[in-house]
Amino acid sequence: MKDLKNFDISFIGLRDGVHQFDYNISKEFFDFFNYEEFYNSNVHVSLSFLKKPALFELSFEFSGSLEVACDITNELFQQPIETNIFLIVKFGDEFNNENDELLILPHSDYKLNIAQYIYEAIVLTVPVKRVHPGVEDGTLKSEILDKLNELLKYGPNTGGEPGEGGEDAEDELIQDGEEDDEEESADGEEDE
Repeated sequence: MKDLKNFDISFIGLRDGVHQFDYNISKEFFDFFNYEEFYNSNVHVSLSFLKKPALFELSFEFSGSLEVACDITNELFQQPIETNIFLIVKFGDEFNNENDELLILPHSDYKLNIAQYIYEAIVLTVPVKRVHPGVEDGTLKSEILDKLNELLKYGPNTGGEPGEGGEDAEDELIQDGEEDDEEESADGEEDE
């Protein structure tokens, strides 16, 4: 992919009615936006472009997967992508893209580049916290995950003594916090 011209739609030559456009989004696409969160991409975009005399209706359907790193273990996994977006394009005196679902193009324009809309839809579909499915169901075997479980069980600086980390340590923190709250409220009553 040399540039984003593949995502230009020259609407001047199109007849009124529905036109179908299909795109396969690979890792190279995200390189144009200097976005490095995805290690690989296999996303199919199907665009239904309805041309009417005074406006266009664009309906995007996204399906596929992205290879991303798990936020807990840093293991790579395939994050499924399924989403739809809808965009109305009208004509006006000047360009305006302030509304997410309405784009206004100057009357003099003859083409529309949809790359930015595809990029934003995909990036915003990916969860903020990316967790490998194997972490959630307990099937992932990883050194990092084993170390995290060990730290939760024994604590970071215990020398392997149970009870210094894990639930007991969490309970102690909670109890200490409650005692501090009681002292503060007692101090506050004295001041009044």
